[in-house]
Parts: sequence; structure tokens; C-alpha cells
Amino acid sequence: MKTAKAPYEDGEDVERGVNCVDVLLCYLLTSIHMGLQKSQDESIVRTKATNLQNMEILSNLTSTFPNFLLAGIPGLESAHTWISIPFGCLYAIALSGNSMILFVIITHQSLHEPMYYFLSMLSATDLGLTVSTMSTTLAILWFNAREISLDSCIIQMFFLHGFTVMESGVLVAMAFDRYVAICDPLRYTTILTNSRVIQMGTLMIIRSVVLIAPLLLLLKPLYFCRANILSHSYCYHPDVIKLACSDTRANSICGLIDLILTTGVDTPCIVLSYILIIRSVLSMASPKEQHKVFSTCMSHIGAVAIFYIPMMSLSLVHRYGQSAPKVVHSMMANIYLLLPPVLNPIIYSVKTKQIRKAILSLLLATKQR
Repeated sequence: MKTAKAPYEDGEDVERGVNCVDVLLCYLLTSIHMGLQKSQDESIVRTKATNLQNMEILSNLTSTFPNFLLAGIPGLESAHTWISIPFGCLYAIALSGNSMILFVIITHQSLHEPMYYFLSMLSATDLGLTVSTMSTTLAILWFNAREISLDSCIIQMFFLHGFTVMESGVLVAMAFDRYVAICDPLRYTTILTNSRVIQMGTLMIIRSVVLIAPLLLLLKPLYFCRANILSHSYCYHPDVIKLACSDTRANSICGLIDLILTTGVDTPCIVLSYILIIRSVLSMASPKEQHKVFSTCMSHIGAVAIFYIPMMSLSLVHRYGQSAPKVVHSMMANIYLLLPPVLNPIIYSVKTKQIRKAILSLLLATKQR
């Protein structure tokens, strides 16, 4: 006789089966979740690794072959075409004026004197300054061509800063010429001979190369990793080193040495020359002679003023005018380089009788042809 199974025993079997199914489902869900989490973590790791690799490649490219973006006239980008008209006219005046002075000095035998040799050097440096910045400025205004490579930037800075140093040296030589002519006129021809003028010109070129070349060679090892946007329409050394992420102390020290050996030496020499000239002129008895001497010096004083005043103003704006609008920085930078080449030919044509006569005779001869 079979024994009847208690009803509760069947219920226990069912409950145990349900519990086993629950455990199995939990295990499966946990395994799936862990698998998905692991896959997601691996994907995140791979993405981060790829991003880091891309950043490293981009950083290496930026540091090895950096390209800079030059600035036009900030805030007036839509009017660049119209702004290019006065800029083009100023460049044309600078090129034609300085070229004309060079031509009349070379072709007129009466102007083959030390004073005019130095004036021809001044015109040559003004032409160099104009040509070295004209291409990038007009390219931005006409075609919005703002990109420039590091090598092209270094080449432009070599000519820009090189001609600036040369012009400062020429102004010192012209001040010395005026000092000898006024304070020691009897020895003028023996002191400032043609060979000595050539030596002085050669010394200016050598000084310019020796001071500027190391300054620019120190730029090559620098690491650039920031947004390489310059604040001028040409490459300017203080602007470029601001964008470097590596140590620029050597560049700053070299720049300071260059500043001391150029402006720090040339400016006192010019001031001393004119102090001695003024003392000599005031000792003259005749007011007419005093007026004549001061008149011959006015053109050189004007050249010194239009060269150093914009330079010092730009330095002050860079150092203390951080809150000034960007358009102020841009306009000051363009005035600094455009003012001397544009005004020097005008000043010397108006104030120097021999230059004025030579230019008028050239223009009349051209008109008669």
C-alpha cells in the first residue's frame, strides 16, 4: 500500500526550483552587466589613449612646424579693403620718396659728400623697413592671408629688426657728422673721408647682424603649444616669444642686451652730440649764423624724433597698455614702422636745399622729355 505524499512537500520542490531560477537569472544579469561595464571601460581607455596620441602628434607638429596667424586691424576686418587704400598710398610714398633721394645722391656729383652718404644710408634702411613689412600687411588687407610659418617669421624679423638697428646707427653717424661740421669744421674733410664713411657703414651692418642673429636663432628650439595668434600684421620678436611654452629667459636676456647696445648706447650719443653742438652754436656772436646752423640740424632732429618717439610709444603700450583696445596696439605698430620711411624723404627734401634742388631738376628734366 502506497504512502500518500504530503501536499507541502510538492510546494517545497516548486519553491526550490523558483529560487534556482532566480539565482541563475541574477548570475546571468550580473555577468552581462560586468561584461558591458568592462567593454565600456575598455572603450573609454582606448578613446583616451587615441586622444592623447592625437594631442601628442598635434603638439609635436605645432612645436616642430608652428604656423602663426598675423593680425590685421582688430574690429575693422570688414573694412580692410578700404583701409588698404591709405596704407597702399603711404607705402607708395615711402618707396618713391626714398628711391628718389637715393637716385639723386648717386647721380649728382655735387652730393658726393659724407652728409649725403649718410642720408643715402638712411633712405636705404627706410626702404628695407618698408619692403620687409609691406608684403604681409597688404596681403592681410587685400586677401586676408594671415598665416605665416616660423621660418618665414624669422626671416621677416631678421630684416625688420636688422634694419631698425641699422637706422639707429645711421642716426648716430649723422649726429657725429653734424658735430664735426659745426664744432670742428676745419678738420671735417680729414676726419670724415670716403674710406671712413665706408668703414662706418660696414660697422653698422656688422653690428646689426651680430646683435640680431643670436636673438632669432634662440627662437628655433622654443616649444610652441598655445594659440599662435600674433598681435601685429608682421612678426615682432616680443610677440613671438610670448606664445612659447618653454623657457624664454635666454631670449629675454638676449633681447635686453640688444636693447642696451642699440637704443641704450645710440640715444646718449645723439643727445651728447647735440649738447656739444648747442654749446658751440650759442658761443657764436651772430644770431644769423646761429639760425643757419640750427636750420641745418633741424632735418636730422626731425628724423631722430620720428624714429625714437614711435618706438618708445610702442614699447610703453606693450608694457603698460594691456587694457588698451587691440586696435590701439595694431595702429601703433604700423605707425612705428611707416612714419620714418614716409616722413624722412619729405623732411630732407624740404629742409635740405641741395636735395630739394636736385629733385626739382630731376622732375623738370623728366617732364621735358
